[in-house]
Amino acid sequence: MITTVKPKLTFEEFLELSPNCSHYELVDGELVERSITRNHIDIADFLDRCFYDEVKRSDLSYVIKQSVLLRTLSQDGTEQGRMPDVSVIDRDDWRANRSDYAALRSPIQLAVEVVSTNWDDDYIDKLDEYQRMGIHEYWIVDYLALGGREYLGKPKLPTIFVYVLDDKGEYQRSMFRGNDAIASSTFPELQLTAEQILKA
Repeated sequence: MITTVKPKLTFEEFLELSPNCSHYELVDGELVERSITRNHIDIADFLDRCFYDEVKRSDLSYVIKQSVLLRTLSQDGTEQGRMPDVSVIDRDDWRANRSDYAALRSPIQLAVEVVSTNWDDDYIDKLDEYQRMGIHEYWIVDYLALGGREYLGKPKLPTIFVYVLDDKGEYQRSMFRGNDAIASSTFPELQLTAEQILKA
């Protein structure tokens, strides 16, 4: 029996495929499908609208996008293609090359991941990659409490984690549940509770 090993995709090869692979990420050289439920989409849409309203209300220099491809690096330096559920991007960075199809290679302001069954990607791999990339703020919205007990405690409850880079370039974590008001350094005047997001 002959076993053939499928060659791993480079990041550039993934970019060539990405217009036809909008529901995939590149992870360790392989295409990984992003499986999302309607509830997942509803939460992402809700946050997209809330962020857009806050940008407009406070006249902030950001654009809000869903399904924007980011080039990140794993611990061993492997190029990954990540696609946050919601991205908050500096307007000047976004408009610097508007005809470009390629992934963003510079850090964005805020990335949101709504947790799916592959929860460890959001809590471990993406957390590490987004910190390494220098993404200022990272939200994990675990609306089904899928993460491990080491993150959610016992009993496991739906939770939103907000990570913000400190002056050493390391994430500091805050946890929000129920009627807790979300504290965001990107949107300091945001009036939003964990419950409003989790029930979107």
